[in-house]
Amino acid sequence: MITSAQNPRIQHVRALLAQRKAREEAQEFAVEGVRLVEEALASGWEARLLLYTTGLSARGLALLDAARARAAVVEEISPQLFKSTADTENPQGILGVFGRRELALPAPEALNFAVVADALRDPGNLGTLLRTAAAAGAQAALLAPGCADAFSPKVLRAAMGAHFRLPLRQMGWEEIGALLKPACRVYAAESGQGTACWQLDFKAPSALIIGGEAEGPGSQAHALADEAVTIPMPGASESLNAAVAAGILLFEVVRQRKLR
Repeated sequence: MITSAQNPRIQHVRALLAQRKAREEAQEFAVEGVRLVEEALASGWEARLLLYTTGLSARGLALLDAARARAAVVEEISPQLFKSTADTENPQGILGVFGRRELALPAPEALNFAVVADALRDPGNLGTLLRTAAAAGAQAALLAPGCADAFSPKVLRAAMGAHFRLPLRQMGWEEIGALLKPACRVYAAESGQGTACWQLDFKAPSALIIGGEAEGPGSQAHALADEAVTIPMPGASESLNAAVAAGILLFEVVRQRKLR
């Protein structure tokens, strides 16, 4: 049992939880909790290290066996050390380190439903957007410069496993345009201006750009977009939370396509 915070594996996990640079250099990320570790394993992501502590549920213990079967290192650590290492307030007793991978994107000509996050800096909003995009059946989520790190602990928790099912890329605007423009009409979500989402034809190949709450889509997003789209708000609110707006627009695409 590991009891020291100076243990190299503990230090490595702490770096992955705290530092984007560490995650990028190692091409690894850490996830906490039974559900996220379970989803990562079920989706075939490479488990490199599992840490656990006493009191782990039967469901969690089964994950340790599954990870050992894939040649992952499995280590027990003391409850106090687990609590001080974990990123959550009430950890579930299991934490996994996985190798990063990229799920395949559709060919540009086959892409018909994508979402672009533009300078979405809030980890909770970004994670919720990814979770919603996966639920709506989007083929890709593209993260433009200025977004939070998609593999930070808060984004991973908010996304609830979307990383393991949804093709995700961090890209510059030129790359985003090269991927989207052959097939998709691109819409920039705006507050109070543009065409109402109910009036647009999302049955055609479409990509939605969702900007940060404070500023909305930036100048490069507008340069790429074919049209601005807005969500009519009869109430007195000035704008919607970015993740909420993304949910409404993504499922308007779903609604129109299901009707067809």
